[in-house]
Amino acid sequence: MTHVSFERLADIIATRGAASRSLTAIAGPPGSGKSTVSQQLVDYLNRIEPRSAALLPMDGYHYDDTVLRERGLLERKGAPETFDTLGLIAMLERLHSNAEKEIAVPVFDRTIEISRSAARIIEGDVRHVVLEGNYLLLSSGDWSQMHRYYRTTVMLDVSEESLKERLEQRWLHLPERERQSKISNNDLLNGRLVMSESAPSEFILKN
Repeated sequence: MTHVSFERLADIIATRGAASRSLTAIAGPPGSGKSTVSQQLVDYLNRIEPRSAALLPMDGYHYDDTVLRERGLLERKGAPETFDTLGLIAMLERLHSNAEKEIAVPVFDRTIEISRSAARIIEGDVRHVVLEGNYLLLSSGDWSQMHRYYRTTVMLDVSEESLKERLEQRWLHLPERERQSKISNNDLLNGRLVMSESAPSEFILKN
């Protein structure tokens, strides 16, 4: 694992996707800034070469609340078992093979807490697909099957104190008791799992 700056990481990704499509996995605990960093990477790559990069957030593969409720998992929404991992694996295979003119991917809408199907299009000439999500580097279960599709892997380095502060802001709209329960009994538990059970990444980016 190598510590790397944002600019250096972006240049490495640009080089690796110069001739053919490459998939980059950005992982980290809840609140580590995955969405922001990943979007910045996509924007950076698209400034170098317009329309060359696209973003695929893992959260688009959340099970719907109806499914989670039926399985008794609604309170654990965001844990590894609340995602359609096999659906994500199938999508990674499609993106990696790059045999289609365009691929529609789902996007999780935080304003309604629901994944919207076919909400974004990744075109065939996109060479840099940036994936972001907590569990992309987990070394167990179906998550580990995803690793073979990644050309570049990155773990975000953020202290737990900073995570707590960011999560407080994320859930500020919730009542105090519900907010603290969500942070302590869900987000931080998931974050510790990410840090302890993920495979070593090629790069570490301090955020």
